[in-house]
Amino acid sequence: MDLNRIAAMTVIASVVSFPFASSTPAHAMVQDTSSQPAHDRAEREQTAQDHRKHTGAKVVGGTAGGGAVLGALAGGGKGALIGGAAGAGAGAIANKVRKDKAVKKRERRETEQPEYNSSPR
Repeated sequence: MDLNRIAAMTVIASVVSFPFASSTPAHAMVQDTSSQPAHDRAEREQTAQDHRKHTGAKVVGGTAGGGAVLGALAGGGKGALIGGAAGAGAGAIANKVRKDKAVKKRERRETEQPEYNSSPR
């Protein structure tokens, strides 16, 4: 293999493995059932915002395009097709991780009580 193919394959492997490296550990994903309505509300709000801004399509499309470019550099037309598919799969996983983190952030923001200044005016 020549140097271009080795470099392109290394980049593709790192892009594909990125979402797995940043995933949340299993012990951190335990959820309290008493906060289920707050979770459902946060998930609905995040989904609505993502649909308005087309966030999922941007993430998946961008990674698919990047994978296609790298695949084309590594293996021509067939490589572009394989790279695009791998990029789209990685983008779908990355979008799921991004959405889950955003929902948890909304949940925390909703459950935290604001601290008011209790000193007299």
